[in-house]
Amino acid sequence: VQLQASGGGLVQAGGSLRLSCAASGLAFRSYAMGWFRQAPGKEREFVSTISGGGDVTRYADSVKGRFAISRDNAKNTAYLQIYSLKPEDTAVYYCAATVGGIQTSPTQYIYWGLGTQVTVSS
Repeated sequence: VQLQASGGGLVQAGGSLRLSCAASGLAFRSYAMGWFRQAPGKEREFVSTISGGGDVTRYADSVKGRFAISRDNAKNTAYLQIYSLKPEDTAVYYCAATVGGIQTSPTQYIYWGLGTQVTVSS
């Protein structure tokens, strides 16, 4: 199983990014997907999750209204659209997969990608 996150970069505050997570080696539709982030010196934190069918989503309070999670099961890819970026969004963003329903705890996720760096300048 491989999860490849991409789409990070250096952006100015107020800008937007779309992160992608390409999955291979698993029955993608059977897995809920999650996005997490980890800033320097901080623990990994939940950002968003989406069910296998894409009909159920959940967001951390800190990103509600600015982040949008989605998935394309035909392409085995999950996405995280980020709007109105803030310097405090700076972190490495990881995608992860878990069997069954959505989860917000990183310990419930089975597979992890390597992460993509998002840096927001003020």
